[in-house]
Amino acid sequence: MFADIDWTRPWFDTVRPAFESLAAGPFIDTFNANAARLGLANAGGQPIRFVPQAELPEGMAYEAFIGATGRVPTRANLHDFFNGLVWQTFPRIKRALNALQAAQIAQAGVGKSRGSARDAATIFDENAALLVVRGDAEGRALVDDLRAHRWRDALFDKRAMFGRDAEPWLFGHALMEKLVAPRKAITAHVRVVFATDDFFAFERDGRRDWIDVVVSKEIAAEGLSTAGFTPLPVLGVPGWWPDQGEAFYLDHTVFRPKRPASQPQGGRHD
Repeated sequence: MFADIDWTRPWFDTVRPAFESLAAGPFIDTFNANAARLGLANAGGQPIRFVPQAELPEGMAYEAFIGATGRVPTRANLHDFFNGLVWQTFPRIKRALNALQAAQIAQAGVGKSRGSARDAATIFDENAALLVVRGDAEGRALVDDLRAHRWRDALFDKRAMFGRDAEPWLFGHALMEKLVAPRKAITAHVRVVFATDDFFAFERDGRRDWIDVVVSKEIAAEGLSTAGFTPLPVLGVPGWWPDQGEAFYLDHTVFRPKRPASQPQGGRHD
């Protein structure tokens, strides 16, 4: 199962350092060793520990359990494996998301409807990518193109901006799981984060820490809304897939035009 992960793929760059830091042995044990080394904790200050799924009490919500105990129920599958790596990569964001989810559950309980804030937090946790963009006029024009689904303009004509003025970091663990077997239709919910020139001067670890601090503070201060996401077919990121000629982005089964405001928005989320 874990042997299916191709760590040379650029979309795994975000969590590759966490993976490479794991010691040999059962992955829950190695996750816990890293969690202790990194001082991971939930919003209540309780140490994060990865535990077997059987420790989640029947009838208790997963997010509420983490918020109350610091224990993260973990199964031996790719989905939970990537979740653990994200905890080790963006611990502040994971803590802020869990605090938001636990607070929503405490307020509204667990029903058929999650509510808008909890729904947005779940989408973020499962399927988000963070796109850090230089906050100048050129960077904002790129974001405008993405939000308007002007795919050729954003991803083909402006492809030189990626790596220089725009940098994607995957966050959602379900998204990473899907990308173990990449398909053109796999689409992320992107949260845009504008940054100054200083961000792009940092080394990789410094950029990761900057994202973790800034986005976690935004979530704590502002909450989340599904309106804050814009879709992005992941294999459309320049340099992330072969043969990304102009025709690649004119495939309207994947790179869909913007729908009128009265209709549901978004691309496929396969």
